[in-house]
Amino acid sequence: MVSNYNKFEAVCRILKENNFDESKLIPIFQAVQEVYKYLSEEVLTFIASSLNISPAKVYGVATFFAHFTLKPKGKNIIKVCDGTACHVKKSANLIDAIKKKLDLKENESSTKDMLFTIEIVACLGACGLAPVLVMNEEVHGQMTSDKVIGLIDEVLKQEGGK
Repeated sequence: MVSNYNKFEAVCRILKENNFDESKLIPIFQAVQEVYKYLSEEVLTFIASSLNISPAKVYGVATFFAHFTLKPKGKNIIKVCDGTACHVKKSANLIDAIKKKLDLKENESSTKDMLFTIEIVACLGACGLAPVLVMNEEVHGQMTSDKVIGLIDEVLKQEGGK
C-alpha cells in the first residue's frame, strides 16, 4: 500500500482536500487532471476505491464531460477550431500543416516525445478571428499554415530544438 500511496500521492492530497466527498467528484477530477494531465484508468480506479463508489460511475462521469481526457496529452496543447466560420476560412489547412510539421499520422494526436498534442474542437468562440487556434491557452487569430509552423518552431527553439 505504501507504493500506491507514493504513486498516487497527489491524488491522495486532492481527495483529502475534498474531504473524500463523492459530491466533489468533478473538482477532484479537475485537480487530478491538472497534476497528471489526464485521468488514467488506474487513477480512476483508485479514486473510485477511495470514495467507495463504483468504477463504472467514476468512468461515466469522466467520459461524460469533454473537459476530461483519458489519454495522455503533450506538454503543448494546440486546439484548432473547425467550427463553421473557421472551416470556411480553411482551418483544415492549419490542421494538415500542424500534422505534417509534427509528423503525426492520421489517427495520432500527440507527438511521440509528448511535446505536442493537437485537438480539433467545434468552436473556440472567436469566429471573428477565423481561422483561430489556441496554443497553451493563448488565442491566435487569422492563422495561416506559415504562422502556425512559426508558432511550433518557436516552441521547439525554447525546448532546445527537440
